[in-house]
Amino acid sequence: MAQRLWTREEEIIVFNLYCKIPFKNSSKNHPDVIRIANLIGRSPSAVNMKIGNFGSFDENLKKQGIVGLTNASKLDKDIFEEFSENWDKLAYESELLISKLNNSNVGIIDENIPEGSEHITTVKARVNQNFFRNAVLSSYNSTCCITGICTPKLLIASHIKPWKNSTPTEKTDPRNGICLNALHDKAFDQGYITIQKDYTITISQHLKDIYSGSIIEQYFGMYNGKQIIMPEKFIPNRKYLEYHNDVIFQR
Repeated sequence: MAQRLWTREEEIIVFNLYCKIPFKNSSKNHPDVIRIANLIGRSPSAVNMKIGNFGSFDENLKKQGIVGLTNASKLDKDIFEEFSENWDKLAYESELLISKLNNSNVGIIDENIPEGSEHITTVKARVNQNFFRNAVLSSYNSTCCITGICTPKLLIASHIKPWKNSTPTEKTDPRNGICLNALHDKAFDQGYITIQKDYTITISQHLKDIYSGSIIEQYFGMYNGKQIIMPEKFIPNRKYLEYHNDVIFQR
């Protein structure tokens, strides 16, 4: 019997999953791997192998000594690169495909929003925000990259370059995200802390001047100069870190 070739739609759906689960946790027995396999009519082993193929293109995984599979196809590489350049488009497209196969709506939105372009834009923004959060938290294994706090309800997928200043693809790009607890997310957003291009933490002198004492040292000062807990994949892009250093950080 002839081999069934992978379609672009199937690959996009599996890449969506690749973004959302820690690479080291992927296996044919993972419930999400099984769920996606059932949706697209593939075996869990085939889906897990496809995730391994995508991992072979991830430079951050290679730096950690984690090597994906070596039999990746040209289509695998094309999808990996297409996502990297069009995060907003591909994230939304993949969520639409998954929802269609699930016979469900792609997003829950306010019923008061009128139908039309505003309706579509709102749905897409919310769907992509959810994708961004899942991808960032997965990359950091649901752990604050500054403190190591790993209670999911306390964690936020923070944009490095602020959402309001970002292009649509930058808003969805998980390399524009870090996982922070709520306190340090707020401090990062206000420019009281930043992350340098060597991934070390810098505390604003402005913060030290306003607030002094053991509380600031306990929650902020002790992390000054230390490197963040690095993500498994989607390492922060230096262009976003540079933007935060230059535009947001209060020196």
